[in-house]
Amino acid sequence: MEERIVLAVPTLGEGGLDGERSAHFGHCDCFTIIEIDNGEIAAVRVVENPPHEEGGCLRPVNLLASHGVNALMAAGMGARPLAGFNDAGITVYFETETPGIRAAVDLVLAGNVITMDPGQACGGH
Repeated sequence: MEERIVLAVPTLGEGGLDGERSAHFGHCDCFTIIEIDNGEIAAVRVVENPPHEEGGCLRPVNLLASHGVNALMAAGMGARPLAGFNDAGITVYFETETPGIRAAVDLVLAGNVITMDPGQACGGH
């Protein structure tokens, strides 16, 4: 069975596979978007993250959905955006240990990530 994942990773700096993950998805500099077809990286692109104030906590949900994203790896987020991603059909993976984008993608490819649940959401969002 063919599987296609369009994974977004909140990123510091310019983005790309050799970039560093941002700990807070809503305030990241950009999102590195990795297209994965049948377990292989097919394409990588970078999407700038507009200021948090433009659309609030749900702005990244709409932005990433408009880019065809169906999965996101985050080190944390509030309950409101988590619910927004879930409503948009975007799976949110929760992982706090891996700083590099390429290593994070490898975890997804290996199936070594967990789906974030509301109990892991940050307060105040």
